Amino acid sequence: ICLFATLLHSQPSYAYFSMIIPSTNQVAEENPMVDITLSFSRPFEKIAADLEWPKTVLVVNGDQKQDLKGTLLETNFLDHQAWKLQYQPKLPGIYWFTMDSSPLWQQAEDQFIIYFTKTAISVFGGDENWGNPIGVQAEILPLLRPYGNYAGNTFSGTVLLDGTPASGVEVDVAHYNEQNWAPASAAHITQVVKTDTNGTFIFTCPLPGWWGFMAHVPSDMKIKDQDDNEKPVEVRTTIWVYFDPNPFIGQ
Repeated sequence: ICLFATLLHSQPSYAYFSMIIPSTNQVAEENPMVDITLSFSRPFEKIAADLEWPKTVLVVNGDQKQDLKGTLLETNFLDHQAWKLQYQPKLPGIYWFTMDSSPLWQQAEDQFIIYFTKTAISVFGGDENWGNPIGVQAEILPLLRPYGNYAGNTFSGTVLLDGTPASGVEVDVAHYNEQNWAPASAAHITQVVKTDTNGTFIFTCPLPGWWGFMAHVPSDMKIKDQDDNEKPVEVRTTIWVYFDPNPFIGQ
């Protein structure tokens, strides 16, 4: 964990994201198996850190939740420890894959951080209740359907902590840069928006591929450090959304 914390702050302006990346976000009946990779990285630069053993890994379909932690296998992502699993859905619907971490001590920020991460897949054309909360402590509710989108579409989401909208919090935005695009400047590597009074933010995604949106939400929790001092806890909740190449703008 100490190494993990050091890596987080070696470049304080470049955010590390907890990542859940499926092999597809729309599943057809002829090929229902989904491969999912869980990792931790600066996604635009493709610089990873080890992902510690997650506290919880679930798949949520409506009011049904299944624990997937026991199916995890260790893997390698950008030369660092990561985890993978395979999942074969049986019924149509929207399936949310979600992961949360144990509290991680961040010396440079003098606080603990807990990561919550989720992404959705549509199975066999399932298209209902994609904007509903899935019941984790912190999450981003999509206001744009989180699949079937083109690059250039505008993503909007509402940040919730314990079911309450988080107003005025920063949301880091990063593209998983599989095509090795060059940034216009260092500031473009991780872009930043803020939520409004209703906890909602918007961002237009210009490139195809996976985009991560990570909200930094202060909480009322306190955790004791190794010296028995109570320290604050920040929650970082992320949603990953895929945008297909846009044939109308020549991507």
